[in-house]
Amino acid sequence: MAIKPVLKMGEPLLLEVARKVDRFNTPELDGLIQDMQDTMAALDGAGLAAPQIGVSLQVAIFGFEENQRYPDADEVPFTILINPKLTPLAEDMEDGWEGCLSVPGMRGVVPRYSQLRYQGFDQHGNTIDRKVDGFHARVVQHECDHLQGILYPMRMTDFQTFGFTDVLFPG
Repeated sequence: MAIKPVLKMGEPLLLEVARKVDRFNTPELDGLIQDMQDTMAALDGAGLAAPQIGVSLQVAIFGFEENQRYPDADEVPFTILINPKLTPLAEDMEDGWEGCLSVPGMRGVVPRYSQLRYQGFDQHGNTIDRKVDGFHARVVQHECDHLQGILYPMRMTDFQTFGFTDVLFPG
């Protein structure tokens, strides 16, 4: 379909709670998901949420085999997740570096639950129910935050770990 422009931090839509999807398996939903896939692939993203391309719906996609932005990350299976519900499986949090297509050129250390269960639906209305950990859990939490109007800097606890990627990781 099309590569869409990604909204950047400061755009009001990125701070809104997205609307739930109430109709599955529609040409409109399929088109949105294709646009999201095209955009994420073109920008080498690990994930993308519909609000990032200006659509206030609870739709997130994520996954990759390899990603040059996260070279040490384990593979995450490609997933379309609609109307998600996240449930932490343990209290422990893990700090990790994150970046975002809506906060281009920057990275920060963000605490996230290390293990969680996510539930929701695919574009056909089929149930998704997975238990994950590590980078997979981090990516899911990051993308689902977008659906709640939260950007990763809002989760940071130490702004000394926030900066421009080329300064934090030279060469």
